[in-house]
Amino acid sequence: MSPRKRPLVPVSSRRKTADDYFPFNLLPVECQLHVFSFLNEVDKCSCALVCLSWSCIIRSWKLWRVGDYSRRGVFHLGQEGLLVSNREFERWKSWVHHYTHHLISRRASLLTLKASFDLGDRCNKWGELLSHLLDNVHCRDLSHLDLNWSFTLLEPLDLRIHSSSSSHRDSITKMDQLNSFQELLTKLTHRCPRIAKMRLHFDWSDVSVSLLTQFQHLRVLELKYFWVFKGVTPSTLQTLTKSLPNLKSLTLHILVPMRNLGISYTLESQSLEYLDVSPSRGLVFSRLKLPALRELQAKKIVRSITLDRRTRLRIQSRWPCLYHVLREGTPKLQALNNERLLPTWREESYGELTAILEQSCYCVQHLDSWLW
Repeated sequence: MSPRKRPLVPVSSRRKTADDYFPFNLLPVECQLHVFSFLNEVDKCSCALVCLSWSCIIRSWKLWRVGDYSRRGVFHLGQEGLLVSNREFERWKSWVHHYTHHLISRRASLLTLKASFDLGDRCNKWGELLSHLLDNVHCRDLSHLDLNWSFTLLEPLDLRIHSSSSSHRDSITKMDQLNSFQELLTKLTHRCPRIAKMRLHFDWSDVSVSLLTQFQHLRVLELKYFWVFKGVTPSTLQTLTKSLPNLKSLTLHILVPMRNLGISYTLESQSLEYLDVSPSRGLVFSRLKLPALRELQAKKIVRSITLDRRTRLRIQSRWPCLYHVLREGTPKLQALNNERLLPTWREESYGELTAILEQSCYCVQHLDSWLW
């Protein structure tokens, strides 16, 4: 049986007329740029291959506003900190360098920069790569920085095989990371003074605090811990918050060492509206002066440290109740630990706050366990 033949259709009817196409190239250049701005990097590169006019538009610096090293492009190799084969690592490393060259060749005008590199890595020299990027793109208007400088996204499995006389991993020390971070932070103060949102690990040294306070446009700040056994002095924390006049949101990851138990902190800011200290451990406030604060996140984290009764009471006696600290220093507070507060919460009887305070306050009245 012979197959059925499709009826012939005139060529003129199969071809679309010029009226069937939207005249995209006739739009103003700004409109074309606005349309292309919704595409990701891969799609933009694909569009650049369509025609010469599109290629010229795609090369505009206005379309390259995000530098995101935290994504892995087409590799999708799993979770952060994944150990991979040396071949996969070299592929990813090659992508990182090509991506950097791509941003520089496009004369990118960055608004956002996201990266996760071990700046103490003497072999791959990630710190030099980021410094080279900042020197060769327009980053004066950079407003969002998300930087993890303590580890690299991917690490090769045979990291120790291709090493010199000393182990490569042993050569990556905390001080190497810290020195490279401070050099990069110094460059950022000069090249990117308008950063408004920042998320990074922080060492709380006097040098780093002094550099961080130069970002006077900061509105959102999240600081993660770098040192595990090194505490933060109360004066350092107070200096930081008082020196950032436009700060609206602050998230702190602070681990108070055992030797510093009993120390309490004072926090002052005229602009701060949101404060999250729930990731911190052992962080206790003796005084808050936050007239604009509207929401607070605080959590008491058990540290599995057994103390005898005398030691526990001696430490706890130094700490005021969080309720009294909030009542005196946060006149506009509206939410505590995602719970909406009633307008009458400042009354002496705070029955509705009892459950919240038991989860947040370290004072004698609300700490019924000897395990911290």
